[in-house]
Amino acid sequence: MKNIAKNLVHFCTQKPKTVYAILAVLALIFTAQIPRIKIDTDPENMLDAEHPARVFHNEVKTRFAMHDAIVVGVVDSSNENGVFTPNTLTDIYDITESILSIDGVISADLMSISTVDNITQSEPGTIRFEWMMDKAPSTLEESTQIREYLARLPLLQDTLASENGKAAAIYVPIKDKNESYNIAEKIRADIDKLDGGANWYITGLPVAEDQFGFEMFIQMGISAPLAGVTIFILLFFFFRNVPLIIAPMVVAMATVMITMGALIGMGYTVHIMSSMIAIFLMPIAVVDSVHILSEFSDRHKPGADLNETIEEVVGHLFTPMLYTSVTSSVGFYSLMLTPIPPVQIFGAFVGTGILLAFIITITFMPSYLSRMNSASLEKLQLVMHSQQGGSRIASLAKLLGSIALKFKSSLVIGFAIVFAISVWGVTQIQINDNPVRWFKESHEIRVADKVLNENFAGTYDAYVVLKSTHALVPVQELLTSNKPESLNDWAAKQVNELSEQPLSEQYQQLLINIDDKMFSDITDLESEYLNDLLVTAESALSQSKAFQSPELLSYIETLQTYLKDSGLVGKSNSLSDVVKVVNRELRSGDEKDYTLPNSPQAVAQTLLQYQSSHRPDDLWHFVTPDYQQTLIWLQLTSGDNQDMSKVIALVDEFVGQQALPPGIELDWAGKAYLNVVWQDNMVAGMLDSLISAFVIVFIMMVLLFRSFVFGALAMLPLTITITFIYGLIGIIGKNYDMPIAVLSALTLGLSVDFAIHFLERARELYMQTQDVKETFALMFDEPATAITRNALVIAFGFTPLLFAPLVPYITVGIFLASIMAISALVTLLILPAVMSMAKRIVFR
Repeated sequence: MKNIAKNLVHFCTQKPKTVYAILAVLALIFTAQIPRIKIDTDPENMLDAEHPARVFHNEVKTRFAMHDAIVVGVVDSSNENGVFTPNTLTDIYDITESILSIDGVISADLMSISTVDNITQSEPGTIRFEWMMDKAPSTLEESTQIREYLARLPLLQDTLASENGKAAAIYVPIKDKNESYNIAEKIRADIDKLDGGANWYITGLPVAEDQFGFEMFIQMGISAPLAGVTIFILLFFFFRNVPLIIAPMVVAMATVMITMGALIGMGYTVHIMSSMIAIFLMPIAVVDSVHILSEFSDRHKPGADLNETIEEVVGHLFTPMLYTSVTSSVGFYSLMLTPIPPVQIFGAFVGTGILLAFIITITFMPSYLSRMNSASLEKLQLVMHSQQGGSRIASLAKLLGSIALKFKSSLVIGFAIVFAISVWGVTQIQINDNPVRWFKESHEIRVADKVLNENFAGTYDAYVVLKSTHALVPVQELLTSNKPESLNDWAAKQVNELSEQPLSEQYQQLLINIDDKMFSDITDLESEYLNDLLVTAESALSQSKAFQSPELLSYIETLQTYLKDSGLVGKSNSLSDVVKVVNRELRSGDEKDYTLPNSPQAVAQTLLQYQSSHRPDDLWHFVTPDYQQTLIWLQLTSGDNQDMSKVIALVDEFVGQQALPPGIELDWAGKAYLNVVWQDNMVAGMLDSLISAFVIVFIMMVLLFRSFVFGALAMLPLTITITFIYGLIGIIGKNYDMPIAVLSALTLGLSVDFAIHFLERARELYMQTQDVKETFALMFDEPATAITRNALVIAFGFTPLLFAPLVPYITVGIFLASIMAISALVTLLILPAVMSMAKRIVFR
């Protein structure tokens, strides 16, 4: 291995321009792919396209014509009449008309006070559907009347108008959720033209996700360059030599451009995780370069052969750099074991980027150093041996070494106590995520979400889907039994003509055809058969329309009441609510008749009446045309997956107490539910990937050092660091979300890097000195200084994320900087303490 490295480095020092040219060509080719970037912030893509929950969710959306929707809200708390004034209702009317004209909005399904029906009784037995607000009201009395109408309609109250009358909402269904940001911007522009005193808000998961994508794109263009500037300043502080530090910056930039170009060029979209690839790779890519520069500056002496020094330095560092790169990449490659596609892509490309950085480092760095002039090299020597930045880092490293060796017993006991507390903290971790929380509390999306969910039943959706298993048998089977031979041709004709229609429509048409046939010239035997067939078909069709059954609708009503009483669900809407409203108006119009009819025929009559409204297709949002499936729309005031999990548990509890009716199945759909599914998958997948990577890295350490003891020592810093970081997350109550989850991969990869360099150099120095005390004295000179430099470079490299406007980036910045600092401290304190206490085992 070292011979290969030696030959490669020799080639690079002799042919530096060739290396430059190859790197420049690769960088240009891959950078040219970046303009093809496509942003994706849809949480649905956290699940594989073929995942059963996602497939079912999409089937439900299609079957019930449910669309992603932007929620536009208006709140007026200053007026005693709230939003029910002529001015505010006029604004609502005007904004609704503007929204209806926006391309990409599904006009037929838009819900606003001006686009829904008021359902009232014309006279007993007769129902009337009128537009709730066919024009803007001109008086306060008209405005108050609209409020009273809405209050009588449970389907609309707390959905379109708040119970206190202070707020109103417009639900804007859209064709493509990727256009939600553009549509929201057009709505904002129209709102800005209003003169009213009410406050307007826009929220909803689609616009939150799409706006995050827009801001994420901007963040990508800011964070990576800022990280580059930060690293450049740090390296200048360390080496005070601009020509020298250009080399690691070229390594970092080339690594980022080639990796991101490859990702985009291969057709992958940039998700929230892959948007962080550049900021992850930038500091990691310079780690090996810093080791080379540190040792090169320490070894090179004036008058010495430059190329020989370079070959000696790279040859000496090649094995530890290779293993640290491989272990780091294994940490990220382990993310490919998770069932979350964006996390898999992130892990694959960061892991590959780390290996690419290693290759660029061992080829470009020797090429670049070999062409440095003597003046730059002399300046480097002066800086490294002066009382400047380098010596401050060295002094810090020596101080840590002194502490580690003087207080080794106290350190070991102290770290053991911290580790035990951290293990307890891990058990307190709360798994939770919500795309709206990706924004800061002051962000307009977050503010809108808070205000509207305080006033309404909820802007988050989940769907309980009930399905009947009592299916109709094919018409062909119905026509085969006990049929007179004389009706064979007629039966065959029915099968051929009806086969292209939906099954329920086949039955309805068959009933008509049977009736027509019975009035033709037929025999008594044929008449008897057709009569029996008519009864059988009518009975089967009636039974198949399961959700016209009062008993099933009553079960749904009871479930809704149970959910409402829990306080976890703001409101639920179902077919039962539609039936009860129409039934009330068909009878007395009083609340005493806000009940379910007592027969399937009466239910069918109410639904037939409802289809005389201005929005007859709204019925199919709650039930399929064959009445085999129905949907309960839950409105939630929180999009946190913890709260959704409680709702799921609540429904399970209800079903445990009151079993589903025979032949009925229950399932879930909706974005809030999908968030729970992918979070559960992420936790299980991350645990598998962490355990797998831990085992692989441990085996690699044993093989690298050819020692079980040194392998175990190498795993000590990362074990303590991972446990401490996740224990801290549990103790402080920070939610375990996706950015937090992937930190385990970085911790595993980079914590072991410091340990490899420390242990490798310690073993080499002990072989030279055969004295433990002298070994550690030498260790806390250049090797510990290099480790400290690297920790600072990586930690400070992530600090630009602290100034991001998006919460996931801030979270990653804080914890990654903390991880690097803790990893370095654990390596430089606990390893020498343990090694010196167990020196007979370690250095035997």
